[in-house]
Amino acid sequence: MSRTSSSAIKPARSGETGEKIDAKLVREIATLLSETDLTEIEVEKGDLRIRVARQATAPAPVYATAPAPLATPAAVAAHPVAAPAEAPVALADNADALKSPMVGTAYLRPSPDSKPFIEIGTHVTAGQKVLLIEAMKTFNDIVAHKSGAITAILIEDAQPVEYNQPLLVIS
Repeated sequence: MSRTSSSAIKPARSGETGEKIDAKLVREIATLLSETDLTEIEVEKGDLRIRVARQATAPAPVYATAPAPLATPAAVAAHPVAAPAEAPVALADNADALKSPMVGTAYLRPSPDSKPFIEIGTHVTAGQKVLLIEAMKTFNDIVAHKSGAITAILIEDAQPVEYNQPLLVIS
């Protein structure tokens, strides 16, 4: 999966001292920003202050598939279609959604060769570990906020996530 982000390198002015900003230093900081999945770094040395920031693009919200439109009797005779079960629901806006408590990389399994913590239909209890988020080289357990069944998983394994981003739905 590829991530796209636009980077903005905006070094602050060095003040009235007339110091020239070191472009190599700005590039090194931007590289560090990319390698760590951070969105902003600020470095200050004496009167020189350099801030490098990028806009992280959040994945498009996942919505339930819209039901097929109701067919006219003539169309049903030609091509029978099942009636829709229910109206589409915006899963990411669901009040039952478990949201990310931090920025980081979300993992649905403890290791690449392990089975996932949860799957659609898995029953969980409040406080049960449902995924991990790696932030600053530390793996943080993310636990179910309530008991119920997993009805939607809104992220993929090893996907970057933002603070307050819906991760899964427990109904």
